[in-house]
Amino acid sequence: MFLITIRHLALVVLLCALTACAGNTSYRGNIQTTCIAQQETDCADSALQHHAPKQRDEYYLGFVEFDDQGQLRDRRQLQAVLDGLYPIAGTQDVLIVVFVHGWHHNARPGDANVDAFRRLLTKLARVESAGSGRKVLGVYLGWRGESVTVPGIKDLTFWERKNTAHKVGQQGIPEVLLKLEEIVNVKAGTEEAVPKPLNSRLVVIGHSFGGAVVYAALQQILTDRFIDSRRGKSYRDDAKGFGDLVVLMNPAFEALRYATLYDLSQEYCRRYFPSQVPRLAILTSENDLATKYAFPTGRAFSTLFETHNTLIRNTCTERGQSELIIDESAADRQAVGHFIPYLSHRLVPGSSQPRRAVVSDFRQLSRLWATQSFSNRISFEGSELIHLGKTQPLNPYLNIRVDKALIADHNDIWGDQVLNFVRDLIVISTLPGSSALLGGVR
Repeated sequence: MFLITIRHLALVVLLCALTACAGNTSYRGNIQTTCIAQQETDCADSALQHHAPKQRDEYYLGFVEFDDQGQLRDRRQLQAVLDGLYPIAGTQDVLIVVFVHGWHHNARPGDANVDAFRRLLTKLARVESAGSGRKVLGVYLGWRGESVTVPGIKDLTFWERKNTAHKVGQQGIPEVLLKLEEIVNVKAGTEEAVPKPLNSRLVVIGHSFGGAVVYAALQQILTDRFIDSRRGKSYRDDAKGFGDLVVLMNPAFEALRYATLYDLSQEYCRRYFPSQVPRLAILTSENDLATKYAFPTGRAFSTLFETHNTLIRNTCTERGQSELIIDESAADRQAVGHFIPYLSHRLVPGSSQPRRAVVSDFRQLSRLWATQSFSNRISFEGSELIHLGKTQPLNPYLNIRVDKALIADHNDIWGDQVLNFVRDLIVISTLPGSSALLGGVR
């Protein structure tokens, strides 16, 4: 046994030498002070950055990094980020946006996901500066999405990185997300004498295996909070989620993991109040070949000796409730965004181009959202969201199939039309005063 272990270790060392294992280190180790960044290339090693102070593009960006076991690489890094954000959230309304990257990415300076996340923060900062004036606080959660760097060979790490993603999601990520959720409430706790409306909000975004990380971390929390709002309780309210909105883009996890949330939201074909905002949005490109073909191929081997059943569930149409047959085996092999029975919407290029720049534009969008119906269509800036008529309007869980013209493949998630759509979903879910605006009670 010892000799076998030594041989395996030697093989791993040789493989890394031949294939160039990706760095296994922290990229944002400077935790001393908040670094002022006038350009995106400034503050390369800083865990907390303040971009363009007192300008319309102003935002904060913090980095928290994890190892392959899902543990914080440096607990002091997390504390430095929290210590920098708490004073801001304690005195001002904030919009906290968290991003978890996927396969082939990490937290290094210059990573394409880091740069794209900055662009999203800039868009949100401009919306906030023109409207509610909330400070935009970004948090980038980094893990080793790339374990091998050689082209071709690195594509063989799909399943090894998938396992790591679920491990990261089940270990250190929940603690960080719950602490960030706590931050959005800190200002309310300091206003006990004359409490004001809570306008601070939290949004979490995950891409690819980052979507698997986020879902693994939040699945049970989402289930618990939805059940708290369902009928049969002593009260009935809008369905709650984690923070204010969770967005998963081309997520790489099985549809069967989503089954419980789908079933709960469809139970009794429950109707939702006009004040119900989206809580979970899954966006998957119809042309995402990694999750469309590679994912089920690998799952077919890994589930070879498992047993599966046929599940009888229900779908909610304009004519009422009807029976839905779920092939459990197919749901366990296919990625959530390609499993047809669970799809609720399509996102297609828009025929009109409504531009939204000031808060009144977004309040009008919120009114449109509140008046949804079966087979509804809502125009966004550069795209159109089509309800497929299989779920109750205003169901808080959206599983959206995205036209390839908007998201071309697995990694092409940062086009302007998609960024604008995500921005608008965030605003719908976080617009200050939206509860009163839509006639709901929170």
